[in-house]
Amino acid sequence: VVPIFRKYDRTVLPVTDSGNQLVGIVTVDDILDVAEAEATEDMQKLGGLQALDEPYMEIPMLHMIKKRAPWLVVLFVSEMLTTTAMGFFQGEIARAVVLTLFLPLIISSGGNSGSQATTLIIRAMAIGEVRLRDWWCVMRREILSGLMLGVILGAIGFARVAAWSTFSTVYGPHWPLVGLTIALSLIGVVLWGTLSGSMLPFFLRACRLDPATCSAPFVATLVDVTGVIIYFNVAAVILRGTLLKT
Repeated sequence: VVPIFRKYDRTVLPVTDSGNQLVGIVTVDDILDVAEAEATEDMQKLGGLQALDEPYMEIPMLHMIKKRAPWLVVLFVSEMLTTTAMGFFQGEIARAVVLTLFLPLIISSGGNSGSQATTLIIRAMAIGEVRLRDWWCVMRREILSGLMLGVILGAIGFARVAAWSTFSTVYGPHWPLVGLTIALSLIGVVLWGTLSGSMLPFFLRACRLDPATCSAPFVATLVDVTGVIIYFNVAAVILRGTLLKT
């Protein structure tokens, strides 16, 4: 009913039975209440918690904890995979400690881009701007967006390394390669974050699940794990023979 009110600017609609007999009406006030409740539920799910069924100031503390704890536990356990992924690159970290300085920057950029894409697509689905059949068009747009955003952040990252190297030796004599590693890693991680964040809602919709359950924190956690893998693999290729001597 909400899309009908929105499309035709109605203030009231009749409700009929199977025999086309009038049994009541639906007013715009009723629709506003429903739309507000649905939007609130989607926002809460997107934030990484189960939808609250009572106003925030009235819900019992224990009940609110039960609503918030499950997703936090899932995200915490999932984030452990980031530690596991880093364990596979202990050698690279030991030989080039400077790589760890940019690790939070790399993975947070991917998580942020993924959260942005997820929020955009979920909202577009909710108001009918995007349908399941539009996934290919959305993918193409997000690939281009991810590349452009990655290039922008990569350029800033390289400039930061270059600027810092003018008065500091923290990055060593191979700072151009370090800067290139940061730039290419940002491009790859942001592209992956944007792509995965935009496609997960389509996957959930195809599985007949609510896309809003694809919360932004979950996408960020997923991209954190893969971001570590992308970053250290790029570093292994570019810094081999210099900082990462065998």
